[in-house]
Amino acid sequence: MKKIAIAAAIAALSAPVFAQSSVTLWGRINTSVESIKTGNRDRVASVINNNSRLGFKGTEDLGGGLKASFALEHGLNSDDGRQTNSAFWNREASVQLSGDFGAVRLGRWTPGSYYATADYVSMHNHDTGTSEDKLYSGAGFTQTNKVGYFTPNISGFNAEFALHAGEGVDPRGYDVALNYDQGPLHLGAGYSKQGDANQWAIRGLYELGAFTFGGYAQREDDSRSLGKDKRWIGRAAVMYTMGQSEFHLNVGGTKAGGSSFNNGRNGGKQYTLAYNYNLSKRTKLYAFYTAVDATTANKADDLNSFALGIRHNF
Repeated sequence: MKKIAIAAAIAALSAPVFAQSSVTLWGRINTSVESIKTGNRDRVASVINNNSRLGFKGTEDLGGGLKASFALEHGLNSDDGRQTNSAFWNREASVQLSGDFGAVRLGRWTPGSYYATADYVSMHNHDTGTSEDKLYSGAGFTQTNKVGYFTPNISGFNAEFALHAGEGVDPRGYDVALNYDQGPLHLGAGYSKQGDANQWAIRGLYELGAFTFGGYAQREDDSRSLGKDKRWIGRAAVMYTMGQSEFHLNVGGTKAGGSSFNNGRNGGKQYTLAYNYNLSKRTKLYAFYTAVDATTANKADDLNSFALGIRHNF
């Protein structure tokens, strides 16, 4: 009985310690069936992955407001089961220490300047798949070997500052993101630079009843590219919600020239019309039509697609 009492006492004392640490499995499977025409090729029917991912994240409460955490995120192709590239944790692999001072993060993650601008505006399918923003520039973006500082949220304002080490393999990179969220108003700005390539962008989004209006303007500068190395890129988006339904329209455009980082390097316009039906907070059905009208000769970079899909978060 004495041994049982001692074991019970130890378990009782240990329980709060274990309760301070947690690990969560999460992810998203996003798959669509599409009729796609690319360039001058014949139209084909395809099953398309829309940036599906699997992740683990954990937090340990160290006391006194200090927390240690990690995030591992794997990108996978939901259409054939393969990983999206050679790196297994190809979306994020980071460790972080946070407190009242904000947070310091080490490792790999997507640049904050992207989340502060283009991703925020791509409301219909989170900037994924064939309807992703083909024109937004990744000039100066760095994802790996980073050290970052995240400010605490102060009256709706927060910021991220990140440095890419380079490690003697490539130039050092810098990334800055600013966000402001207060009521219906959401503002953002981002800047990234690596070597001779850089970009900066500003974003605004406003909620007005059932309508949400958003847009960004981006300035790209990449002196490595041929021809014009500076240009403006822009996108406007609107969403109307009615019950479980969402109606989306967005339009983007840029002139020819620009960065080798840019999928829309030859310039052009992109249009997307989409409908989402939310079966729950985690699952939605969607349909969209997207078209890219590029300035490339012989329509080599043109694209249009009709899609029906399912997105499930877990």
